[in-house]
Amino acid sequence: MRILVTGADGMLGHAVTARLAGAHAVRGVDLVDGDLADAAVARRIVDDAAPEWIVHCAAWTDVDGAEASRDEAMRANAEATAHLAALCAGRGAGLTYISTDYVFDGRGERGGYDEDDPRAPLNHYGLSKARGEEAVEALGVPWQIVRTSWLFGDGRVNFVKTIARLLGERETLQVVDDQVGSPTYAGDLAAVLDFLVSSGRRGIFHGTNAGACSWHAFACEIARRTGHDPARVHPCASTAFPRPAPRPACSVLRSRRLEEAGCPARPAWQDALGRYLDLLASGRARCP
Repeated sequence: MRILVTGADGMLGHAVTARLAGAHAVRGVDLVDGDLADAAVARRIVDDAAPEWIVHCAAWTDVDGAEASRDEAMRANAEATAHLAALCAGRGAGLTYISTDYVFDGRGERGGYDEDDPRAPLNHYGLSKARGEEAVEALGVPWQIVRTSWLFGDGRVNFVKTIARLLGERETLQVVDDQVGSPTYAGDLAAVLDFLVSSGRRGIFHGTNAGACSWHAFACEIARRTGHDPARVHPCASTAFPRPAPRPACSVLRSRRLEEAGCPARPAWQDALGRYLDLLASGRARCP
């Protein structure tokens, strides 16, 4: 297929472009190519690429910044997505939209969220992504919403690199222990997206690595695998680090529909972390 990947310079977009390029004619675009929130620009980019499918990875991802720049975040996450959805409908192309655990309220009374649980975002970033989901769901052509959480991988900034750096700079760290989710490696999510795009399945899917942990447990595993004493990482409550945007306490995305579609099982997050740290140690990382 001819596939257009938005946000191709980002952590996930880069992984998706590399993954799909082996079997498809892939074109990647990013903000330097134009603002997709501008309807005319979005049309120009899509007309030029003439895709049969769009994988929409581009997004406003600054969660706290979205509280101060609400209009900008809504334009980037909702309006740009609506433009792409309309263009896909006009040319009969499929659309895969990358969404987030932040569309839920974080209470997770049943230990996590299923694909058809109601959206109830806690913050404006989550609201903007939920509005993007609504635009995709209105499509008559094949569409996929793929929610993920706690993404890390080959990019400029992520939790793994931050913790590894701080362990080299400080005697001890404090990391919150009252937020739980599933760390997800961009390369493993790209494999899920490859499967979904190739299958043409329609619907909402939850794509994360297997297992769940707190941010503190994640940081302790990073410490252990980088040769540091995990006891240097101390647990604390979220109140120790007040942020403009409230964070969900539970970000666990339970998956049923990927399994029903025949998608191979995703590796455990610990396995994914090990492979990413190996990439960093090898010197082959795009953003070391």
